[in-house]
Amino acid sequence: MNIHSKARLTPAGRAHLVYAMLAGAWSRDQAPIAGISERTAYKWKARFRAGGEAGLHDRSSRPADIPRLTPQDRVDVIVGLRRHRMTGVEIARRLRMPRSTVAAVLKRMGLSRLKDLEPPQPVVRYEREKPGDLIHLDIKKLGRIERIGHRIHGDRSTRSRGAGWEFVHVAVDDATRLAYVEVLANEQADTTAGFLRRTLIFFRQHGIRKIQRVMTDNGPAYRSCVFAQLCCTRSMRHLRTRPYRPCTNGKAERFIQTMLREWAYKRPYPSSKRRIAALAGWLRYYNQRRPHGALNGRSPISRVA
Repeated sequence: MNIHSKARLTPAGRAHLVYAMLAGAWSRDQAPIAGISERTAYKWKARFRAGGEAGLHDRSSRPADIPRLTPQDRVDVIVGLRRHRMTGVEIARRLRMPRSTVAAVLKRMGLSRLKDLEPPQPVVRYEREKPGDLIHLDIKKLGRIERIGHRIHGDRSTRSRGAGWEFVHVAVDDATRLAYVEVLANEQADTTAGFLRRTLIFFRQHGIRKIQRVMTDNGPAYRSCVFAQLCCTRSMRHLRTRPYRPCTNGKAERFIQTMLREWAYKRPYPSSKRRIAALAGWLRYYNQRRPHGALNGRSPISRVA
């Protein structure tokens, strides 16, 4: 419910006022105390008698009759052309109408943006039953730290340029959310395959001895022959996300958000070395003690057990 920004009373306050007037417990002198005039008080009383408590709500300021409103048949034509992916300018040219009129119609119909032409896709949530059934892999690129940057001290005149990048490789088990992370120098095929080998060792040490599937995006390293050969040697099925659909690999994406918030951007690190040194402690906390919302407040390691 939208209430006028300068309204003195809410519908509940108006109802209290009307009931007091009907019960005889209200006088004209009390109107200024409520911040309204005597005329306004009797207006709410009349609306209450006409429509009950529903009549105490704010009415629309839209006029009852708009003589120059775009005819409905012309609105239907505009909507039909819009659903054929035509822009507002193209529709205005085709129908020889003002662009402002076409824009107003599209806004009123909720079709101003292209994404409004298609209904939102339903959210599909899934979770594997057993640890090791599916491992999500992803890479996040972070700027290398040479000194505390302008986000902390606010001085943009001393920005570090050309410091380079660091590549955070992450692996998350679908069933348990157990995670493994390494900060590496690049995202090339040999580096990515080496990270996967160490990921298998990490999960084996934590009781997940067999990995059935691996899900990645369509990055060059994941499409390389080195990565494919490693998956084939370890009898792992390699699944890829649909192009431009990162939500398919949503558990890794969500873990990266948590990792950035609670580790990478948690405090002003003086150097990349100090940030990397803090990773092991945070990852241990995440896996063993941090309550996970998707696990009913349990830690990932508890699901492995």
